[in-house]
Amino acid sequence: MKTMWIGVAVLCAALIGLPRPAHAQSEQALPVPGVEAAIDFPNENEVPDLNLVYKVAFDISKSSPKIDEVNPGLLKIAEFYNTLAKHGVSADHRKFVVVFHQKGSEFALTNAVYKARNDGHDNPNIALIQSLKKAGVDFRVCGQGVLGMKVDRSAILPEVQVDLWALVTLTTLALKGYTRVNIG
Repeated sequence: MKTMWIGVAVLCAALIGLPRPAHAQSEQALPVPGVEAAIDFPNENEVPDLNLVYKVAFDISKSSPKIDEVNPGLLKIAEFYNTLAKHGVSADHRKFVVVFHQKGSEFALTNAVYKARNDGHDNPNIALIQSLKKAGVDFRVCGQGVLGMKVDRSAILPEVQVDLWALVTLTTLALKGYTRVNIG
């Protein structure tokens, strides 16, 4: 009897050291705090592929429906990023670039400049942009749009790179194998 319990203890100790299934990582902290990952569906078919490199260029060209709320497109990007992480896709396989242009360019503005342009409203996107950047997401804004807003580089968040033109950025990323997703 004592030998059986020792065997059970050894088996339990061995199981503790086994790697967990990818979707079990949901108990760990997600890379973008405050945003949930997609909810698992029983017997789901298409799930993140651990062998793929998710190279995605997100195209954001519209303003938020509500000036005081985080852009829904940014929230979807964070949810997608967290979903890939939750399912075990490694950070080096999550290559996201967010491209702001047209009306979306305002999300790249510092809070002071955003407030001055929007009747004293704070830029509600800054904290999420900073969290996504810290997690590894790259941000770009159209330089032509920045010129059109009549602001200089100091008006742009330090987390956001100013490129020549969104069309050049999106085309270059596509040619480098990024999938373009129009998120609004």
